[in-house]
Amino acid sequence: MPLYECVFLARSEVSPQQVDAIADQVASVLAERGGQVRKREYWGLRGLAYRIKKNRKAHYMLLGVAAEPAAMQEVERQLRLNEDVLRSLTLRVEAIEEAPSAIVAKRGEERERGFRGPRPAGRFGSGRAPRADDREEFRARSRDEVEPAAPAATDE
Repeated sequence: MPLYECVFLARSEVSPQQVDAIADQVASVLAERGGQVRKREYWGLRGLAYRIKKNRKAHYMLLGVAAEPAAMQEVERQLRLNEDVLRSLTLRVEAIEEAPSAIVAKRGEERERGFRGPRPAGRFGSGRAPRADDREEFRARSRDEVEPAAPAATDE
């Protein structure tokens, strides 16, 4: 049975539960025609590169599917008819990867990394003028640097 990956974008006004309902609808159409959804990943609400039907953001969903071509044609037809789906793309693949996709892996990596400290000064500054007290003469110095130790007085 051929394998496919199907990604669809749903309007930002719908909830994630409604996006899952669309994926369930796709799964039921496939089940009726002898196919199955082997992988399902919700990528979240993400910004679009350009506006699609007056939307700047969309919910992304990835489905890994094993189905006959006729079943996938019906799924694509159902996705085109659904008003909440902005775009869909279906590709035939050799194998469905069980590991998380690059999108999900990157999101998890960002959460693990956390705060990495302040950014180093780069080629371009922050745009602010340097403060006067950043100069060397205004920097804090230890007491020994400011007043060198006086030699001990000796009685001669």
